[in-house]
Amino acid sequence: MNSDINMGQLFNEELSKEIKEKFYHVDFDPIYNTERLFFDNAGGALRLKSANDMFKKIDELPDCPEHSNRTALWLAEVQEKAMEDLKIIYNVKSGSFLTSLTASMVMFDMARAIIENIPGTNVVTTALEHPSSYDSVCSYAQRQGKEIRVAEANPVTGGVDVENIIKLVDENTCVLNVIYASNMSGAVLDIETIVKEARIKKPDLYIICDAVQHMPHDAVDLQKTPVDAMNFAPYKFFGPRGIGVGYMSERAAKLPHNKLIAKSEGEWELGSPAPAHFAAITEIVNYVCWIGGKFNVSDDRRELYVEGMKRINLHERALMYRMLNGTEKVEGLRKIEDVSVYLDYEDLSTRDFIMAIGFENLDYSQAVVEYEKEGVIVFERVLSSLYSVRMLNTLKIGGAVRISPLHCHTEKDIDKFLVATKKLASLGLAAVADN
Repeated sequence: MNSDINMGQLFNEELSKEIKEKFYHVDFDPIYNTERLFFDNAGGALRLKSANDMFKKIDELPDCPEHSNRTALWLAEVQEKAMEDLKIIYNVKSGSFLTSLTASMVMFDMARAIIENIPGTNVVTTALEHPSSYDSVCSYAQRQGKEIRVAEANPVTGGVDVENIIKLVDENTCVLNVIYASNMSGAVLDIETIVKEARIKKPDLYIICDAVQHMPHDAVDLQKTPVDAMNFAPYKFFGPRGIGVGYMSERAAKLPHNKLIAKSEGEWELGSPAPAHFAAITEIVNYVCWIGGKFNVSDDRRELYVEGMKRINLHERALMYRMLNGTEKVEGLRKIEDVSVYLDYEDLSTRDFIMAIGFENLDYSQAVVEYEKEGVIVFERVLSSLYSVRMLNTLKIGGAVRISPLHCHTEKDIDKFLVATKKLASLGLAAVADN
């Protein structure tokens, strides 16, 4: 493995400062007027100022984008522009988009359309799926009397091995449902190979992919990974809450689904559109392209978008490397006594910036409380949580403190987190000594 690739590449100090200023509340809590680091982007999400500000501006307008007055026509153009930007995000030229209140609701809609209408005696999924993905596929499969086949995770890499998935696929598989990246370990699955190998076994296989956690960390490309359905959550991708987005291939979009009778068979939108949400998506793409333009001169918006996401990924990898290994002045997670890094796989190029750790002498919930006292927001994943138990069991860990920063964080933020971690470890050791 190339060590330079593993170490990533930081934004320069000037650009990093400029990026942080484009987000709300990266290191300050405006409710309690206190400094804090928000390292829970896999659960909550940091907001891009321009996306939220544009949402507010457009949401204030009373006009209906389906009407014919000037401002209404302008709003329709805003929405059309966002549709073109969704094509840039997914890198598609055909197919349909659908939206709902959340990405989870979108996932249920997509899974239902495929499982209820495509022949097959089994469905294949993985143990690492988010409940919205796992439960939707399993629920509709059970209703249709289909066998559910689940690929277990690799507890070393934190992902799911390609062969563990492909061995479950056969000519009777109705759908393959696979997550892009784990929201527990950060492991990125080899979707390109999974799609290719699965369709060798069944050429017309329908494939669903949950990209919610991966989308903010790297570019997706449906030309390379031609799945039939893929969702994401704009709020986890720097935008406002209140909308989930899904893509459906041409053949999947034409499957029976709820729609207005007079509209085309591939149309999934119901009711009046929400132009403010679409405008926010355009602002997200504008922002990523702005980063891309710092490194590449191009008139091609997709090219700038891909470059921007590549740079985001490299910066996050460099922060991850620093978090794990530290510096001469600050110990990294791998070196702090009483701290365990779970699923600590050496090749960081296969991971998004999500980490799972534990303390020898602090339980996970207690550690999260202590972190907040030190001004760091993280989250516990525990066996009692319906959002965690299946993933924890397949990864063979009893729980974890999940750390999920974003590219708008800096080396100083990582160092502050490491200092806090060292202090928490010392607290645990001191408690043991007192007993």
